[in-house]
Amino acid sequence: MSIYEKDIPQDEIDTVAYEVSNGVAWVSFNRAEKRNCMSPKLNRQMMRVLDKLEFDPEVSVLVLTGEGTAWTAGMDLKEYFRENEGKGLGATRGAQRESYGWWRRLRWYQKPTIAMVNGWCFGGGYGPLYACDLAFAAEDVQFGLSEINWGILPGGGATKVATDLLSFRNAMYHSMMGENITGKTAAEWGLINEAVPADQLKARVTEVCEVLKAKNPVALKATKDAVRRVQEMTYDNAEDYLVRAQEAANFFDNDGRKEGIKQFIDDKTYKPGLGAYDKSKQGK
Repeated sequence: MSIYEKDIPQDEIDTVAYEVSNGVAWVSFNRAEKRNCMSPKLNRQMMRVLDKLEFDPEVSVLVLTGEGTAWTAGMDLKEYFRENEGKGLGATRGAQRESYGWWRRLRWYQKPTIAMVNGWCFGGGYGPLYACDLAFAAEDVQFGLSEINWGILPGGGATKVATDLLSFRNAMYHSMMGENITGKTAAEWGLINEAVPADQLKARVTEVCEVLKAKNPVALKATKDAVRRVQEMTYDNAEDYLVRAQEAANFFDNDGRKEGIKQFIDDKTYKPGLGAYDKSKQGK
């Protein structure tokens, strides 16, 4: 389905912007005037964009960022909460399915994904933040779970994100105090991978994209899934899962594995600890 089908209102289409350049899909929350808070329209459009890009052969990596001064300020209090609550439980549940649906889709996406946090990231924004495989931010951006300040708990998975990515004490402090932390602190706490000066953010993310583009895509997808799955397994269950996952990946892309081993053992043209094998020679 095209994301530009005529029955989709233009103002809904405009909530998400994207461009594909040199193998990278740069996807942006596009409600800068609302600090990119997530409305039902944005959530629906984001799913369409993810659908369009997931198996596009021109896309190797997806980067999620925000237009303007924010990454996302979380859920739109008026359109997502108040208006749907006024329509009853069915409307509320429907809006939840739309938002949680694209976050879930992003967690298990076919391509590697990167959150490029260029500005404010609050509350519901922790859903897509966690859904991305990697996360980089400008040092001075603000992260916050402000829900406690207006009388609710961090829902929509935000509390789970905090407990998964932060230490127990930091998760408690972050959730209970309602204080913001900078990108630099977010990196120190483990909420993101790295914080860099704002003027270096896109260059750093582009650098990471180039590294990911050189990897075997089958192995990347298997690795992404494995890291998320084994978090909740016992060691024995994880060991068994990983053995089977490796077998499945080898069966699905045995030529890639053979080429990598050939270049290392026979050709002696690369060392696994120093980079990826040359995919361009695969199948020749």
